[in-house]
Amino acid sequence: MSDTADTIENRSEIVFLYDAEDTNPNGNPLSANDKPRIDETTGKAVVTDVRLKRYIRDQLDDEGFGIYIKNPSKADYDGAIDRDDLFTSVTGLDEDDLEDVTGSEAADTFLANATDVRYFGATCSFSSDFQSAIGDGFPGQFIGPVQFSHARSLNTVVQKSESKQLSTVVSSGGDSDQGTFATDNRLQYALVPFHGIVNEVGADSTGLTEGDVSRLDTLLWRALKNQTLTRSKMGHQPQMYLRVEYATDKFHIGTLDDGLELAQEAPDTELRNIDDVVLDISELLADLEANADYIETIHVTASRHLTITDGGEEEVDLYDALGDVVGSENVAEIDVYGDA
Repeated sequence: MSDTADTIENRSEIVFLYDAEDTNPNGNPLSANDKPRIDETTGKAVVTDVRLKRYIRDQLDDEGFGIYIKNPSKADYDGAIDRDDLFTSVTGLDEDDLEDVTGSEAADTFLANATDVRYFGATCSFSSDFQSAIGDGFPGQFIGPVQFSHARSLNTVVQKSESKQLSTVVSSGGDSDQGTFATDNRLQYALVPFHGIVNEVGADSTGLTEGDVSRLDTLLWRALKNQTLTRSKMGHQPQMYLRVEYATDKFHIGTLDDGLELAQEAPDTELRNIDDVVLDISELLADLEANADYIETIHVTASRHLTITDGGEEEVDLYDALGDVVGSENVAEIDVYGDA
């Protein structure tokens, strides 16, 4: 849609690993008391892409970037819930303004201001009057070039046995109070790997730029740190982020997260924090080495608390291990609090 000169041309693949200690990584609102999502067959925690994207959108909002899919629970949210108002809020264009521009021009303005849509796309349905004003040249849907799969924890999770009963007292007027009770459901520990793709084909329709992708390298880390400072989410920490930028379009290795395995001696049900974890990346390194000719740069950062091996008994340095398989000149360390 956009003619921006630096719209991305090649594909990237992302692995983002974080842990959740004594918290609820992703509650199921359809369950009683918002229980954590757990795969009944494997016993592993499940975190949806929607949960991760919400963290990213909220971080973009906090950093002053325009977003279309706002969070109605944020304290500074103005309460507008229909898509007409959301469009006007992010673009500054109301019905009268739209009468003076084409649908294509409105779409360009929308994508220039709605940073989350450049990443994740959006379905745009408006009222009949608003749709008439915006014209036929405005697409009804933007396909997002950045997509994440649902994540399943590397470890079998254990629900905390000491779940607390929470009570809330709400006055109903006069001298009477009403009390409500809920169970505080948490997991002892979950190590969660997300897999993502940055698709250059979709980037053509939303105008996703090289700058947007560079921002993503730092954004996920900060989002996990800053958007989990609530009672139910406290305990999340990012542990590793890796983006493989390929040297060509229409190619990626796929499911790089499958190359991560737990290698500590203790059973995975006994994990309680990152110091208990030993992460084996030997299969990940093998995939990268086998496809090194297709790789332009590996952008990476990791927590100093994460212990990594390459299949041996000794701990290895992540940056050195990656450099050994693709060349150290092709490994770029990310400054997560930089200006990107």
